[in-house]
Amino acid sequence: MLISVYVPLAVTAVLTVCAPRLARRLAPRRAAWALACTALVTTVGWAGSLALLAFTGIAQIPEVAAEGRWSVPALRAEDPVLLVVAVISALVLLAGTASLLVAAVRQARHLLWARRECARLPGDNELAVVDDDTPHAFALPGAPGRIVVSRGMLRCLDHEEREAMLAHERAHLRGRHHVFQSLWRLAAALNPLLRPLADAGGFALERWADEEAAARVGSRRVVARAVGRAALASSPRTAITPPLAVTGGAVPQRVRALLAPPPPRRTLPIAGGALLLTLCCAGLANATSDSDKMLDDAQRAQCTASLTRPSASRPEDLNVRPPHGCCEHHMRTGRPEHLG
Repeated sequence: MLISVYVPLAVTAVLTVCAPRLARRLAPRRAAWALACTALVTTVGWAGSLALLAFTGIAQIPEVAAEGRWSVPALRAEDPVLLVVAVISALVLLAGTASLLVAAVRQARHLLWARRECARLPGDNELAVVDDDTPHAFALPGAPGRIVVSRGMLRCLDHEEREAMLAHERAHLRGRHHVFQSLWRLAAALNPLLRPLADAGGFALERWADEEAAARVGSRRVVARAVGRAALASSPRTAITPPLAVTGGAVPQRVRALLAPPPPRRTLPIAGGALLLTLCCAGLANATSDSDKMLDDAQRAQCTASLTRPSASRPEDLNVRPPHGCCEHHMRTGRPEHLG
């Protein structure tokens, strides 16, 4: 546990720096899936490592040791984690958990708002045109989702560009990109180190929709022109870009990518990321196994001490509960020579 418990934390730090850069070298769809898997695995590894580190301090509290029926001196002898590290880990985990709960409530409210807005929009078709001179176009997730386009945006684009814009928004709905966004936001709430990864994920989703729109329209240049014109039309009047919008992400980089050939399929970044995620899972599994063994040894030591110690006049002198059936278990599974 001395080394393995820190492996998920180290992997998270490495992927936070490297994953956004590597994602830009991948095809957008593969990049989005890779970043989603990275966020999920590293979040579990991060929280699991902090929980194990925090538990090493909590387990040494006499009242907790009495409930668990393990020996505090034996636990301290086997535990290589400093108490200050355990306390810091517990505080970081509690703060992250509170932030996660707040973010989960916000995400739930956002999805409920999107569903209500879908129901309020005029018409029953996928496309809802609103009478608004402000240029905007975005996708609202729902059951089913809707594409919202203002008349101001339609006036800014020609026929081909309108088709490209609608294909872009349909790609957001078809790919259920709001699920990816929710995952990244929740992961970043629990672990602030993952915020750059969430930003890179949002850009990958826009690029994913761009590539699907280019495939549907049959012209990368038309999609690039639509993205550029939509961004230029909306930027002076719109202070905040709606989620899953054609004007989202780094527009100049998206336009340059569309004017270039389609990104090639690269397997080396995927293989490297998969190796690091496997290392993260293996480190957490090994640390969990070591922690379980440590507690089992501490319980065995407590049972051994209870059997070999002279009878006390008062049970509270033992500072633990009577062992009940735990000693019988360790007599069957432990080493008999330690029992007398």
